[in-house]
Amino acid sequence: MEFRRINGLPPYVFAQINGLKAEARAAGRDVVDFGFGNPDLPSPEVAVAKLAEAVHNPKNHRYSASRGIPNLRLAMANRYKLLFDVDIDPETEVVTTIGAKEGLTHLMWVLLGPGDTAIVPSPSYPIHLAGPGFAGAKVITVPILDPGTSDVDPGESFFDGLVDAWQKAEVKPRVIICSFPHNPTSACVDLSFMERLVGFALEHEIVICHDFAYADLGFDGYRPPSILQVPRAKECCVELYTLTKSFSMAGWRVGFLVGNPEIVAALTKLKSYLDYGTFQPVQIAAIVAMNEAVDYPGQLLAIYQTRRDLLIEGLNRIGWDVKAPKGSMFVWAPIPEPYLEMGSLEFARFLIEEADVATSPGVGFGEGGEAHVRFALIENELRTQQAVRNLRKALTKLG
Repeated sequence: MEFRRINGLPPYVFAQINGLKAEARAAGRDVVDFGFGNPDLPSPEVAVAKLAEAVHNPKNHRYSASRGIPNLRLAMANRYKLLFDVDIDPETEVVTTIGAKEGLTHLMWVLLGPGDTAIVPSPSYPIHLAGPGFAGAKVITVPILDPGTSDVDPGESFFDGLVDAWQKAEVKPRVIICSFPHNPTSACVDLSFMERLVGFALEHEIVICHDFAYADLGFDGYRPPSILQVPRAKECCVELYTLTKSFSMAGWRVGFLVGNPEIVAALTKLKSYLDYGTFQPVQIAAIVAMNEAVDYPGQLLAIYQTRRDLLIEGLNRIGWDVKAPKGSMFVWAPIPEPYLEMGSLEFARFLIEEADVATSPGVGFGEGGEAHVRFALIENELRTQQAVRNLRKALTKLG
């Protein structure tokens, strides 16, 4: 049987790693899991309490609004003002999404169609590569450098590649998808890069979709910029913000598309046909999280930075040269030279079998990730130290 939208999808290599991990655990082995970027830290207590309260109100059991209830959109607008000093109209410039993946995928449906093209970094979060394809469009990939193995600024390199891709494209792209801090490479940019990107988009009449999943995860004093901080950005840009990492509310599925009012209206119209929004008690609890747990993202950041430092120091101590990322909740690690010929999938398999350590193979993020594995900072300090000890014993070629 032929299936229209999924035939072109590559094999989901993460499933192979998950299968190996499950087999190892079934055999009684203690696998330290850095594979899936699924936050282990709890959601804010005030949000959990509000959810429990709201769920007992029968009025909240009815259909909600697909665009998000008014106070939720207002809370998002207030957060943008607080974090970035950006004014957002909660009536016209915000729509609530059921997480960033849903928002981005359906956004591609209203922006792209068969015959269109979109520019996406390589490597990249899988839905960034697949989303345009679901809309029938083709993807033009632009390499993004590993910030840990090159002295070249990854933003500058990506922008140069972007210009080159535009010039060479037979069908000029309608959309640029980007994400900084970047998943999986953890590449970060400054506001001047965003200014150049907006200028390019305005000149060539392109829409920029910036997936801002790690908006609140900048280390060592670095603060990730919002693309909407750039003057005139709302003329051509939208941004996806989510509570998944910022408030450790991954399973709640609360995200937002913010920015250009015409694009927000287009996604709102599509979603009115597709869903009735997130369960209303979840929306109410999300309002409380943003309004009353304002400092919670900072508390999470401190934990992630401690984990990052511990993992980076441990890897370097055993001879695996990895530089500390400036942002995100990931460490993008080049495969050590003695193991490079294995490729990322076999190397990730080797780490499970020989070290009881699970990572994500770089090839799962596209061909540009082949020489790397990704560590997600989702294990506590003791477990991270255990993983480093296991790796030291397994990676004998590092000496």
